Amino acid sequence: MSAAEALRLLAARGATLAVAESLTGGLVAAEVTEVPGASRVFRGSVTAYATELKRELLGVDGQLLAARGAVDPDVACAMAQGVRQLLGADWGVATTGVAGPEPQDGQPVGTVHIAVTGPYGTNRRALRLDGDRAGIRRATVTAALELLTDALHGAPGGRHVNAGAQDTEHGGGI
Repeated sequence: MSAAEALRLLAARGATLAVAESLTGGLVAAEVTEVPGASRVFRGSVTAYATELKRELLGVDGQLLAARGAVDPDVACAMAQGVRQLLGADWGVATTGVAGPEPQDGQPVGTVHIAVTGPYGTNRRALRLDGDRAGIRRATVTAALELLTDALHGAPGGRHVNAGAQDTEHGGGI
């Protein structure tokens, strides 16, 4: 799945997108803005790399962050919901995880959580990725765009997607 396909589906619905990124550091937004005409649907992004910015900018619950750390599926969901609200978008995408080289919040390198939220609910996916830092980050971008595209296909008029689905995938870096 590609950013172009996701943007095509968003445009067909007259919908907008916002992105919240941590470990990907802006790579999802960069991939989206590579597509000609992205400005028709892309509202913007927040790179909340520091944990406190997830709370301060995106509204992630401070108690959740204190209890579980930033590398958590519920944090990814809250980030997606927060950026959607902050930037006034119909759909929000979020990435959080550990690209390495060291573990974070007790989570090993390659632990990633992505979330997509929109008018029909929230989808999330947990990933366990192998590879180096760059490969983990690129694989996360691909997975986030795939999750968004799947969610858009699951919107009314598209194919069904279980809004509560959480998959754990193992794979090598790109």
